[in-house]
Amino acid sequence: MPNYFSYFPQIYYDAIGQGNYKKVTHLLKRVQIKKDLLETGTFFDEYIVPAGESPEIVSEKFYGVADYYWVILLLNGVKDRYYDWPLSQSDFEQYVTDKYTNINAVHHYEKVQDSGAQTSYDDSHLIQVPSTTAGAIAVTNYEYEQKEQLKKSRIRMLKPELINTFVEEFKTLLAD
Repeated sequence: MPNYFSYFPQIYYDAIGQGNYKKVTHLLKRVQIKKDLLETGTFFDEYIVPAGESPEIVSEKFYGVADYYWVILLLNGVKDRYYDWPLSQSDFEQYVTDKYTNINAVHHYEKVQDSGAQTSYDDSHLIQVPSTTAGAIAVTNYEYEQKEQLKKSRIRMLKPELINTFVEEFKTLLAD
């Protein structure tokens, strides 16, 4: 099965402007996923990525082959596999200790919003507030980073019966 970059067109490019053209992959060609498509729940299943599970493993689980890892990354807006994808527990611990001199220091304060939902699975019912706000709860650097990891671990997976259609459309759009 072809990899992600095999779908990109080839162009002739002169890197230094001396008339020495070489055939290269046109890496600047892009395909934008329409936002309303990404919000259509009928096309996707939610999956919570266990710590340390790679996009290739997720692809193998859902689609039977590791080759569709790039679809998962593309549909979830992952541009940096290391920092936009959930880290293993040991990598997470290292990341937090490298980023902060004091992982237990206060990152910010939160409280439950006054209107709307009072609970949520993803803490979207919480809002950042000044420390002096009534009901404000301190969130440490470590807790903040844990929440960020949890957000990254909740991904959308294109339903397996749509994967071939998606790849064909992707190829068509890149060819234009």
